[in-house]
Amino acid sequence: MTDRPDRTTRVAGSVRRAVRRRWRRIIALWRRSLKLRVVTTTTVFSLIAILVLGSILITRVRDGLLDSKRQAALEEAANGTRTSQEAFESADRSQPDAYDTLVPDLVRQLSRGGGPAGAREVVLLRGPDVVDPRAPLGRSSFGVDIGAVPTSLRDEVATRGNQQWTYSQVTRPSGQKVPVVVVGAPVVVPEIGGYQLYFLFPLDKEVDTLSLVRNALLLAALGMLILVGGIAWLVTRQVVTPVRMAARIAERLSAGRLEERMRVRGEDDLARLAASFNRMATSLQRQIRQLEDLSRVQRRFVSDVSHELRTPLTTVRMAADVLHEARTGFDPAVERSAEILQAQLDRFEALLADLLEISRYDAGAALLEAEPTDLRVVARHVLDAMETLAEHRGSELRLVEPGVPCVAEVDSRRIERILRNLVANAVEHGEGGPIEVRVSADDEAVAVAVRDHGVGLEPEAVGMVFNRFWRADPARARTTGGTGLGLSIALEDAHLHDGWLQAWGEPGDGCQFRLTVPRTRGAELERSPIPLEPMDSRRRLRPLTVGQAYRRTRTPGAVDV
Repeated sequence: MTDRPDRTTRVAGSVRRAVRRRWRRIIALWRRSLKLRVVTTTTVFSLIAILVLGSILITRVRDGLLDSKRQAALEEAANGTRTSQEAFESADRSQPDAYDTLVPDLVRQLSRGGGPAGAREVVLLRGPDVVDPRAPLGRSSFGVDIGAVPTSLRDEVATRGNQQWTYSQVTRPSGQKVPVVVVGAPVVVPEIGGYQLYFLFPLDKEVDTLSLVRNALLLAALGMLILVGGIAWLVTRQVVTPVRMAARIAERLSAGRLEERMRVRGEDDLARLAASFNRMATSLQRQIRQLEDLSRVQRRFVSDVSHELRTPLTTVRMAADVLHEARTGFDPAVERSAEILQAQLDRFEALLADLLEISRYDAGAALLEAEPTDLRVVARHVLDAMETLAEHRGSELRLVEPGVPCVAEVDSRRIERILRNLVANAVEHGEGGPIEVRVSADDEAVAVAVRDHGVGLEPEAVGMVFNRFWRADPARARTTGGTGLGLSIALEDAHLHDGWLQAWGEPGDGCQFRLTVPRTRGAELERSPIPLEPMDSRRRLRPLTVGQAYRRTRTPGAVDV
């Protein structure tokens, strides 16, 4: 007994999920297909217009048929009433059963239609004031029940004393219900009293005619809808096909196939669009090739200069080392010059090393030696190496790590270089505040975040921190000997691992840089175990109003690179 409700619930859940999937597919198709939207919209509005016009036309036809039928029925009923009154007045009242013979013959004669109103049925009823026992009973033509006359119409005839009419329906012996026009009028039987004579005119032909018109309109409407839908489809196809072709060509151009062009046919607006698109593609191809040639020459120049400078730099380094070792025997000014020369040579060597590394990335010659590595161990090595620099700047390094290994297939040398650049950058701009390095992992990725509490970054500066030689404050003195290429190299290292290197900053609230790499080399990242905006940011700690919470659809001051 308990399995049946569970099975029913599962089946209902499966049906709901299937309906939701189908509905999502329909919505996706509706959003993607311009042709579907145009054809559907045109067909729907055409259907509405056809329904409105058809309804108006059916109403006019019905009213015309009924008005014509009613006018003919009123005229024939009036003639029948005069004939009946004359028959009653001219009857031989000396015979006691004169009316008993006259009434059936009169009803039979009146029920024989043939006028414009067509067939008819007749009902003769006693008036409410007839009490004479000699008065003939009510009579009706064959197949018509005396009760078919509506009571409301009988009351109006008795009250107003003239001809009245209404719509009603009668049931034939076969059980079929037929709409009729009922027309009634009073007649006076001499020496007996008032009677009421009713004529029932069936509306069979009018119903058939209206049904025929309705069916014809439905067929015409269906044909019109098919025609309108087909025309809309053809017109939309003529317009959408070049647009789709342009979209496909644009995608191929963005994929690097710069020789792709649209086919130009005719001289209309779409042909001019295709020609303009081709001219734009040709111009872009020419400019892109010029930029590629210029970039290739620039990369070659940087690589050659970096290599060529190493030989004279080695000679200068040897001479500088000799001067630096003998500096104690020089004058104080010369001794200071020897120390400055040594420091600048160290910086020059670091710049050359970074330029050579950048040139390898530009040439696509960078190699990744990946192996399973616990990023907690790499983070500890980096903090140990940067501890002296942090103490010199008055910053405290903190490592927050989980109690389980955070292993990923990475090149430990490059990951260590990324973290060293991030920590050095945090020490440089942290203004003596604490620096937190957080390591976390989930089933798909491992992340390391470096958080400082320094001056932070303006929103427009967050997207530029990974540019080569870019600095947030050009006037800020270089205290750690940076080359301006550290974050650019770190970004290239992250891309080499198929990972993310992202930045968040808020003026006066510091910055956070987050490195995320997949656990398995080549896997695609979908999320990071660490949020990009730190949990202790002032935006998270500050209470939000309902409107502010609604407007926060993305973390301000964050950039994904």
